Amino acid sequence: MPSTESSNGLDPGEEDALRLLNRTPHPYHHPSFDLPSLHTRFALRDDEAATEARGAFQQFPHSSQPSPPSQASQPPHISFSSFSKESSHASDSGTEADDEHFLKGLPAPRVKLHKGLRGRNEPLSGTSTPLQSAFPYERDGVPPPGASASTQHDPAHQSVLDLLRRHRVLVRRLVEAGIVAVLGAMALRNSQVAQTMIHWSQDMRFLGMVYGTLLALYPIRILARSTVGKWSLSQLKLDSHFDPAPLIYPPAITVLVALLVSPNNPAVVLPNIVLSLCTLPNQAVPFTDANAPYNAAHWFLTSLPLVWTSTRPNALTPSNMPFVPEETLVLLYPLHITLCLVLHHLTTTSLLLAELQLLSVALINVLLLASSPQAQILKAVLWGGGLGLLISCGSVISWGIALARVPKWRFSRTRTYQAHHFRNLLAKIVSWHKITHGLLGPGFDDIYDTPPSSEGEDASAGLGVKGLQRVQTNHSSPIAGKDRFESVVRRHTLPYLAASPRKDPSYTPSGRRKRAISESARPFLRLTQEQAAFRKWIYAGYVYACVIIVIFGGIRLYIQKFALNGHEPLGWGLGYAFGHISWFRLQVIQANLENWICLPPRPEPTSDGVCHMGWVQHVRLHDFGEANTRLFLTGYWFTILIVGLMIVFQLKNFVEVDTRRKVFHFMMVGMFLPGTFVDPAYAAFALAVVLGLFLLLDLLRASQQPPLSKPIASFLAPYVDGRDFRGPVVISHIFLLIGCAIPLWLALASLPRTGSGYWAGWEVPTREVSMVSGVICVGLGDAAASLIGRRFGHRKWLWGGGKSLEGSVAFAAAVFAGLMAASAWVRLGRWPVVEQMSHTTSARNAAVCASIASLTEAVLTGGNDNVIVPVALWTCVKSLGV
Repeated sequence: MPSTESSNGLDPGEEDALRLLNRTPHPYHHPSFDLPSLHTRFALRDDEAATEARGAFQQFPHSSQPSPPSQASQPPHISFSSFSKESSHASDSGTEADDEHFLKGLPAPRVKLHKGLRGRNEPLSGTSTPLQSAFPYERDGVPPPGASASTQHDPAHQSVLDLLRRHRVLVRRLVEAGIVAVLGAMALRNSQVAQTMIHWSQDMRFLGMVYGTLLALYPIRILARSTVGKWSLSQLKLDSHFDPAPLIYPPAITVLVALLVSPNNPAVVLPNIVLSLCTLPNQAVPFTDANAPYNAAHWFLTSLPLVWTSTRPNALTPSNMPFVPEETLVLLYPLHITLCLVLHHLTTTSLLLAELQLLSVALINVLLLASSPQAQILKAVLWGGGLGLLISCGSVISWGIALARVPKWRFSRTRTYQAHHFRNLLAKIVSWHKITHGLLGPGFDDIYDTPPSSEGEDASAGLGVKGLQRVQTNHSSPIAGKDRFESVVRRHTLPYLAASPRKDPSYTPSGRRKRAISESARPFLRLTQEQAAFRKWIYAGYVYACVIIVIFGGIRLYIQKFALNGHEPLGWGLGYAFGHISWFRLQVIQANLENWICLPPRPEPTSDGVCHMGWVQHVRLHDFGEANTRLFLTGYWFTILIVGLMIVFQLKNFVEVDTRRKVFHFMMVGMFLPGTFVDPAYAAFALAVVLGLFLLLDLLRASQQPPLSKPIASFLAPYVDGRDFRGPVVISHIFLLIGCAIPLWLALASLPRTGSGYWAGWEVPTREVSMVSGVICVGLGDAAASLIGRRFGHRKWLWGGGKSLEGSVAFAAAVFAGLMAASAWVRLGRWPVVEQMSHTTSARNAAVCASIASLTEAVLTGGNDNVIVPVALWTCVKSLGV
């Protein structure tokens, strides 16, 4: 076989391992062969030959941890799916000019070890998702600290390490699966869910039977197709890089959330049963082609629950709730797969498989089951705005990205002289060297030497007019002319002026191989820098025009028809915000604009003078007014935001990135922990609008649209982590917002609405602590775990990893304190609650919920802890109550 040693003397395995440690802030410079294809992430290869060396369960989607270097020595007939999302290859460009356009926007942060764990073999962290690996010596081929050279190569010692590593991985996987099972048991214990289960017991049994059967059959299928002549249970080894997240979280969380929301809308159960079957990996489904994104057998499996439930949803669904027909449910599988492929294309190297599956399921639920005004607005923002922009300006955005990939030095140069055109013309007329030398002076050569317009011109083209005249005047003396020519050439140090033979254009002057320009960017090489800049502004103008048309055209009309009962959104918004200001009401009435601006009715005093919804609600409705309360909340939120930004700017120069990021977590707590209970519908509406704004701004930043892309990127630069550099989307602030918003949206979906007239569906009569579980989890728990664990965390969990026992205890304590504070605020405000319980029971349930959330955060793999952990905490709080 030909040698595979690289030019730097490293083996391919060592070179790949070092490459995986690199991080690049240039997501558009990844070669196409470094990125997984659009379908391999959802249809991985089912290679039975690999079971003999790696075990059966490794054929499921791998975790985000990169494979160790020792895997490079595997037999050539064994192929593994390239499924790493946590590590991305750095650019192979041979010049820094390739990266100048994005380096100014998002410079890579400095890598710093956690203060409390230095010298304790902690792997580098900094990503928002915990890595699966534990200590370095727990990976293949890496000896433990203090091990001698003899024990490192001892087969018996290595086998003990492998066995210990497998046992730790097995414990971690069992704990991860046990947490999901406990969440399911808690949800079934809820009295309202138990009533719903009476109607859907047959479907739940079918789902459990299918799920368990597929998981049990997969190892048997692998053993039956094994290249070994006989079955052997020793082949069933749990690989150390096995990631159960795609098997556990998308199917389980989808069903659990649907059951907890079903008391208010029973129609959500059947679509989510189908979606949970859609999220199963293709490898687990028999008779499927694991390399194809769409599989007929898998599609047939997802349609089975519809066979005996054709009439049940009609009887269970209230008249005001959306009903999904069976024809639509049959198409959920292709819709889900297509949406996953689109999301993968848009967020390449940013999201893991389980996160993509959950994101797709959430978007489909918003599309099919949105009924409240807030959900309809969220649907218009995500689906209407997203599809509108993709269809109208998707190609232009792609052209702009391709143009942004071209470095400045790659563009064409115009053949023009530098300056002094009159003197240049005079130099052409006066051809004698002595005359020009006497009239124009000796500095003329340096002024008028003009570089060639391209690299392909002769070296003599760089001599300029004066240099050519010198060579011509010495034609009578070949030797002198030659010396004179060489002296002129030696004066220039630019590569294209050298008289030596031209080198290979695929290599830089230093000997490094240049990265080939992509096919999409090659047409732009004929442009000059001025033309490229003008082209960028043309693209940006078209994109901004499409954004304005989509917002004020499609989104506005949809919200007017489906969310606001035909009322114009702008006029409705003015009344929603300023309707209780006396001066504003007077101006509207005098201008006869009542039909356009929706004015809320003035509060009427109660018969007994007491508001039965609590004193806070009484102040809001009868003293301040609903609109004035919303203005007060808006001002309060902006005040906290401004104060938090000022603190961050003060800490910017001498505090590390992770600590600065936690300031935003505490800001979310200060903003939404007290304010959500005052007006939950307005808080949900504000979060939906801000989410749409974040997505739009990140689209402009990622697509390099001037003039907003660079300021946005510069603002985000001090607060991004390593995972944000692995794809075009900066997910940190988006997932922080989603983690806080999803529990509130789910809680509102499970509660009835009130309100009349213009404000139908904008009032929530009851309150729940689960509304703020996301804010408590992300704002308090995650921040406490990070700040305490990095400084004082010395004791690792049994399975290792970047999580410490001290950090997990801090997480649990902070979440417990947050839940008790929220419960005390609900009691103090005297809002009506779904279920009243004693202080002792509330404290006990809060401790249980905090412990489960902390354990989930410590054991989580293959998912974002800013999303999965808040949903797990919401499930606990919603099931038990606090």
